[in-house]
Amino acid sequence: MNLTHTFQQVLNTSAVNAEIIVSLLIFGIVAFVGWAVYIVLSKYFFELAKKTESTLDSNIISTIKKIIIIMIIIFGIEYALEPLSFLEPYRDTLSGVFTVLQIMFGAFTITRVSNIMADWYASKTERIAGKKSHHLLFLLKKIIQIIVVVFAILLVLYVFRVDLTGALVGLGVGGIAIAFALQSTLSDFFSAFSILFDKPFEIDDFVVVGDYSGTVMDIGIKSTRIKLLQGEELIISNKELTNTSIRNFRKLEKRRVTFNVGVTYDTSAEKLKKIPFLIKDIFDETDRATLNRVNFTEFGEFSLKFLIVYYVNSSAWGEYLDIQQHINLGIKEAFEREGIKMALPTRIVYTKS
Repeated sequence: MNLTHTFQQVLNTSAVNAEIIVSLLIFGIVAFVGWAVYIVLSKYFFELAKKTESTLDSNIISTIKKIIIIMIIIFGIEYALEPLSFLEPYRDTLSGVFTVLQIMFGAFTITRVSNIMADWYASKTERIAGKKSHHLLFLLKKIIQIIVVVFAILLVLYVFRVDLTGALVGLGVGGIAIAFALQSTLSDFFSAFSILFDKPFEIDDFVVVGDYSGTVMDIGIKSTRIKLLQGEELIISNKELTNTSIRNFRKLEKRRVTFNVGVTYDTSAEKLKKIPFLIKDIFDETDRATLNRVNFTEFGEFSLKFLIVYYVNSSAWGEYLDIQQHINLGIKEAFEREGIKMALPTRIVYTKS
C-alpha cells in the first residue's frame, strides 16, 4: 500500500513495522468514527429521555452502544488486517470468518431492534403489556430471535455453498407435522397475539362474552381468565374469544339509560303536565347523571306511559345502579307528594245485572 510505503520512508523502519502502524491507524480511525456516531446519537436520545418517564430511551442508548462496539471490533479488525502482507496465505480463511461474523452481527442487530420495537409497543399499550401479559411480549421476542438466528445460519451455509436441500426439506416436513399435531394449541397461541395487538379488551376491563360477564384478570398464551360477577373464574380459549362478539364496557365513556314510568288513567291532564318538570327537578339534584328527555309517549294497556332518557357520566355498573335507585326513589317521593298514582296491571270488568 502507498500509505505503508510512506510510513516506511518517513519513519525509516521495516515494511512489517510500517504495515502494523498503518493497521493500528486504520483501526483507530474506524473506532473514532464509530464512537463519534455513538456520542451524537446518545446525546440526542439522552435529551429525549429527560422528557419521558419510561426506560425505553435508556434501552435504545444501551443497544446503540453495543451495536457500535461490536461493529468497531468486527469492521475495525477486518480493515486493519488488510495492510498486513504476512497474513496473505490466510486471506480466504479470514474472509470466511469475517463473513460469518458480519452475518451474525446483522442477526444481532435485527433482534435488538425488534426488541426495542416490542418494548416501544408495550409502552404505548401499557395496560395490556403489564406484568400479567408480559410473558406474551417476552415470547414474541424469543420467537423473532429464533427465526432470525435460523435464517442467519441458513445464510452462512448458503455463503459457504453447503447443500441446503435436505435441511430445507426437513424443516418443511417437520414444520408441517408439528403444525398438524399442535393445530388447536397454535390456534390459541396466535389468537393470543391477535388479542395483544388488536386489543379488543385489556386487563381489568369489564366484558360481556355470550351469557357471561366479568372482569378480565389474565390474558395467557392459550386462554384468558375472566372473574365473573357471581365470583367464579371463567377460563375461555383465546380462539373462542377471537371468534365471538365481545362487549367491552371500558370503552363506554358514558351510559345511555332508557326506562318508562306509567301512571293511572284517572290522572288529570294538569298533573300529567307536571310530571316532566318533577322528573327534571330530580335530575337537577343529581351530579352524576344528565337528563336527555321526558315525554308522554303512549296510552298503554294499563297506564299512561312516560319515556325517560338520561346519561350516566360513568361506565361503572355499580355507579349506574346507585343513580337509578336515587332517581326511582325521587320519582316515588315526588308522585306521592303530588298525589299521582303509579299504574299497576288492572282490568275493569263490567257486568250486566
